[in-house]
Amino acid sequence: MLERDAAARALGIDLVETGAGSATVRMTVRPDMLNGHGTCHGGMMFMLADTAFAIACNSHGDPAVASAAAIEFIAPAHEGATLTATAREQIRQGRSGVYDIEVRTDEGTVVALFRGRSRTIGGSAR
Repeated sequence: MLERDAAARALGIDLVETGAGSATVRMTVRPDMLNGHGTCHGGMMFMLADTAFAIACNSHGDPAVASAAAIEFIAPAHEGATLTATAREQIRQGRSGVYDIEVRTDEGTVVALFRGRSRTIGGSAR
């Protein structure tokens, strides 16, 4: 799935690992990802977490899309930081799923917490 994600490739997001209902992705904060305060733009952190969420909720082979997502920004991330987003399935029942994603710096500091809700859409995941 990540191979077909042009937006994730543009940000340099790499897949670290994946499993049933889980995924870990990584990205390094570049100068073009900084906001006006000189820290990583929240939209970049959201996209990293959302990418882990997408891989995790599609890991079972049934195509799934986000039905809702929310993020809490905990701490800033700075240029050069490597951010790792780890997605874990909390529940998958019927066509719905709930996933929690932690975004951490390379030092282990939590910078964001993301929760996504998924909905399967039929067909088969490519």
